[in-house]
Amino acid sequence: MADSKESHSQAVGHQASAISFARLCEIVAKLRAPGGCPWDREQTHESLLPTLIEEAYEVAGAVRSKDTANFREELGDLLLLIVMHAQLASESDRFDINGVLKDVTEKLIRRHPHVFGSSDARDSGAVLKQWESIKRAEKKHKPGPNASDAAGHYLDDLPLAFPALMRAQKAQSKVARVNFDWTELGDVVAKVEEEIQELKQAIAKWHRHPADASRTENAFHEVEDETGDLLFAAVNLARKCKLDAERALQGATDKFVARFNQLEDELQSRGKKLGDVDLAEMDAVWEKIKKNDEAQMSNDESMTKPE
Repeated sequence: MADSKESHSQAVGHQASAISFARLCEIVAKLRAPGGCPWDREQTHESLLPTLIEEAYEVAGAVRSKDTANFREELGDLLLLIVMHAQLASESDRFDINGVLKDVTEKLIRRHPHVFGSSDARDSGAVLKQWESIKRAEKKHKPGPNASDAAGHYLDDLPLAFPALMRAQKAQSKVARVNFDWTELGDVVAKVEEEIQELKQAIAKWHRHPADASRTENAFHEVEDETGDLLFAAVNLARKCKLDAERALQGATDKFVARFNQLEDELQSRGKKLGDVDLAEMDAVWEKIKKNDEAQMSNDESMTKPE
């Protein structure tokens, strides 16, 4: 009886969602129609692309801030952009929102045979490997202008437009699913240390020939190359620790910004301004702020420990 009530409640909820979504689609179509909004009527896929990327980042920001109301609002803004792109495509008879929904629904069913079929994938790792296997099989039979290349390289679908950290971790995660991965965490740490040493050597070479422009330029490019290798290795270390490198760097940046704001406030309390204070004084203030943060963190940890 309880299951029946739950199923009925879900059905009612889905029906309400369908009505709300249909209304959104109708409003977007009206905005684009003759007599609609001049701004909306001028938009193209290309003109909306920066806004789409911006809204995706704002969703991420809302998640990180744990602001439920803002998260809900930003999801709506992102959904609006998706519907708008589908509306533009339908106006040129390419596809419509129904096609988008049909494709993603069928993909979810097809790539979850452990739920909707007879596969016995029992953990996340098995599910991800299964997903990649199904995805590769789909690409071999995918119609379109690039069909002849559908059976190309494994990393061909790695998006060039991804932010660098995200793209690096995505590449590493994908090859790990086909067993191209370090087996021991210590080996990854050693690789980071190796890349640090190689970067130090490249920097020393760069500074060795300040008067030789061509050699200096070559050495500079070597520094850039080794810096990239170090960043790539650091991302791999984050992945092996089951961390998201982008999130980890965001956290470090947030911490830096918060501490620098405190530094600025401290200087203002002394009647001083940024730019008028030497590095030694700022370093002293910074170390004080850092120690206070570490003490607070230690205190928070001790309060959460069981008696």
